[in-house]
Amino acid sequence: MTTTAPLPAVRADPGRRWEAQRSFDELGRPLRDLTFCVVDLETTGGSAQGGSMITEVGAVKVRGGEVLGEFQTLVNPHTQIPPFIAVLTGITNSMVSDAPPIESVLPAFLEFAAGTVLVAHNAPFDIGFLSWFAARQGVPWPKFEVLDTAKIARRVITRDDAPNCKLSSLAKVFRSATTPDHRALSDARATVDVLHGLMERLGGLGVHTLEELSTFSAKVSTAQRRKRHLAEGLPHAPGVYLFRDDRDRVLYIGTSRDLRTRVRSYFTASETRSRMGEMVGLAASVTGIECATALEAEVRELRLIAEHKPKYNRRSRFPEKVHYLKLTREAWPRLSLVRRVLDDDADYLGPFSSKRTAEKSLAALHDTFPVRQCSQHLGRTPAASPCVLAEMGRCLAPCDGSVDLTTYAAVVRQLRDNLLHRPDDVVDLITRRMAVLAADQRYEEAGVHRDRLAAFVRAAARTQRLSALTGIPHLVATRREDDPSTGSGHRRRWAVHVVRHGRLAAAGVIPSGADAHAYVAQLVASGETVHGGPGPVPAATAEETERILRWLEAPGVRLVEVDGEWTCPVGGATRHLALHDAVTQSRLDLVPFDDRRALSPTTRPAR
Repeated sequence: MTTTAPLPAVRADPGRRWEAQRSFDELGRPLRDLTFCVVDLETTGGSAQGGSMITEVGAVKVRGGEVLGEFQTLVNPHTQIPPFIAVLTGITNSMVSDAPPIESVLPAFLEFAAGTVLVAHNAPFDIGFLSWFAARQGVPWPKFEVLDTAKIARRVITRDDAPNCKLSSLAKVFRSATTPDHRALSDARATVDVLHGLMERLGGLGVHTLEELSTFSAKVSTAQRRKRHLAEGLPHAPGVYLFRDDRDRVLYIGTSRDLRTRVRSYFTASETRSRMGEMVGLAASVTGIECATALEAEVRELRLIAEHKPKYNRRSRFPEKVHYLKLTREAWPRLSLVRRVLDDDADYLGPFSSKRTAEKSLAALHDTFPVRQCSQHLGRTPAASPCVLAEMGRCLAPCDGSVDLTTYAAVVRQLRDNLLHRPDDVVDLITRRMAVLAADQRYEEAGVHRDRLAAFVRAAARTQRLSALTGIPHLVATRREDDPSTGSGHRRRWAVHVVRHGRLAAAGVIPSGADAHAYVAQLVASGETVHGGPGPVPAATAEETERILRWLEAPGVRLVEVDGEWTCPVGGATRHLALHDAVTQSRLDLVPFDDRRALSPTTRPAR
């Protein structure tokens, strides 16, 4: 069955003529060209949410080392200033009694600071107070970019320079002309000198732009920064980037909605993982592959990682190393753990990324259905000795004639239904068993069954979702998305994807002013020819198909063409996922973040 939906209308974009004009991020914004507003507050306490009030605002506007203006005013807090605060700042109740309230001061300050980069020492404190009062007054808070001199100093200043990164200590290090004294304007003036001192020191390390200053980390070596030129030829567009060494071997593959900005971050500071620092040290070149859409970039990344198997990529390198559970087609069917799906009309569950998880799913099924577990070939009338499982009542024992073909086939049909359609028998039986064990306070045994059930439910849900898309020979979908080249919200375009048997066959963006139907028809005609695989196996890796599924299931997607039916079982395993995901998350919430990698695969969410 083929269904067709109307395509979205594509109108000419009046902003198209500015397409060649790039943002300042292309080269970074030089610090010398920016205007900074350095601000400091005095308050009655440490938290605006806790009822503390602002008693003084001081600010200095600077550009290129030149002071452009200053802003200073006391603020009437309409509350008593605590004595210890008055002693610390020298601001008394009598001094602020005739001062304007924050309702008058804040709009004046925002006008003074408009269009600047805000700077403060311990910025979360000062900016937090200002933004909180703006919200309370219903005043829109501008989207200021913010620098924190305390945060930057902690990345630059060593114990040999100063005992700590307090403003008073840094003012001495950089020989500030103003001594901080807990008055707003004096402290703001001292912070200006500290900011200039930090800029001068970082300039010697190759930090010359706001982007580099905002993300600077001492963990990034000077040699690493010197390789920033490797990103110069990359576009501001979605795509895949490949780091290569001096022998042209691929070291690392990644993807980004903005190739140039992402790659530059490896040479500045936002990328501080030690293994990435090692990789960048070996890198001699970076290749960028521009893609039409973010989804195409994700898919190309997966395919390239599988092809090159880069040393510094930890995930997706070996998509071929998977396992499946197979329900065999023979006189006396059984469940088997296999590495490949064959075109043999058997039923399969998977793929599993680890053998351990596959074995847990297998155990859940064997706990529920007493099919044989031996691997020997049995004829229609076997004559063999029963195994210990038969003696324990966990196998119907077709080997010694204890069960007839009709009865055994009925159990297999029930197993197949749980495997492919409704996992209710497995869920109900193991849930009851867990309840009994928990009532007897046998929590470890109950936990074993819980992990088996979770592994099976996730695998069944994954198989059903993959199979639904794998069975569709042709699908075209579109969604309106932000254009990465102009920044989020500036311009939107229609992204189109052609999917065949679970594999991305083509991707594109409808050009502004173009005939949408003609463009889609041309994209479909140029798409990759894809032949379906056996069983539930997509014509791509399971990870690629899952990426496609996430995009297809995102809000705003329109199905343009569908050959066949895209459905999942109403009573399928997906409806049981929420409970198991919640249990897994609750267990993770009890573990410190840094310790989660030490957890066994059973306690981590399945990929």
